[in-house]
Amino acid sequence: MAARPAAGKLAPMHVTILGGGGFLGRKLAARLAAEARLSSLTLFDVAAPPAMEAPFPVRCLAGDVSDPAALAAAIPDGTGVVVHLAAVVSAAAEADYDLGQRVNLHGTLAVIERCRALPAPPRVVFTSSVASFGGGQDALLPDDSRQLPGNSYGAQKAAAELLLQDATRRGMLDAVSIRLPTVIIRPGRPNKAASSFVSAILREPLLGLETPLPVPEEFRVWVCSPRLAVEWLRHAMTMDTAPLGLDRGVNPPGISVSVAEMLAALSPAQRALVRHEPDAAVGAIVGGWPAAFTAERARHLGFAPQGGMDAILAGFLEDDLDATRAERAL
Repeated sequence: MAARPAAGKLAPMHVTILGGGGFLGRKLAARLAAEARLSSLTLFDVAAPPAMEAPFPVRCLAGDVSDPAALAAAIPDGTGVVVHLAAVVSAAAEADYDLGQRVNLHGTLAVIERCRALPAPPRVVFTSSVASFGGGQDALLPDDSRQLPGNSYGAQKAAAELLLQDATRRGMLDAVSIRLPTVIIRPGRPNKAASSFVSAILREPLLGLETPLPVPEEFRVWVCSPRLAVEWLRHAMTMDTAPLGLDRGVNPPGISVSVAEMLAALSPAQRALVRHEPDAAVGAIVGGWPAAFTAERARHLGFAPQGGMDAILAGFLEDDLDATRAERAL
């Protein structure tokens, strides 16, 4: 039988990270390895994640999150926590409706069915998104705001939240859905997310590279750092979920910043590497996302608030700049 998480502490249990090859999955795995409390860990992604050193056995598996057989291998009997990061990102899901549906929606349905078959219901930590809301630049959304996504990715995330909530109500699993802000500064390279530019306008100049800016400098974004996103995921793995009741969605306490405020963290020479290149397709997606949340409930639930841009920039410089340079041979 799977060990049940105690609030704040990891029991010696098996944990599976779906999307374990992505940057947040790798960072969370490293965080868990440092705690050295798990009995074993599975990292699962569309391509097998790189091997990692840990004081417990780690399996790295490749597969399709919507494939029941692949999930049966990735989530063995005795799994205590499933961290569901696997997703097709925003612009990619908008461009390829079928792919987004298969991974973001049907993949979550497959996760529920696998959890339902386990001897004991696991904790499922699901990464939802601010893209599941509408409201745009003028929005300051309270915790009880209705989800009205203006894009397929957000719709798929909102639908997955409801399915996980119902599966929790039925005792199949114990879900916490974290509606992540735009996570910056992402290491590595630009990806197909509509919000990829938010990291790129900081990361690329820090690497000495030019990058396009598809929105005006007054454009505001709800953001958090990779460090804090990992801490939120870790907190959700073992928090007391009784106070959540039926509502399993959490708006964690990020910060609202403008592009101009982000660029102000760079030197003048670095800012000069950011080119203004309006992109209507990107603007149409990210322009509908809310720019701020009150996030009061999350604070009461123990989710730490995000510091300012100085903290976000310092975290990237300390954690990821050198590795990104090496990965990109710069």
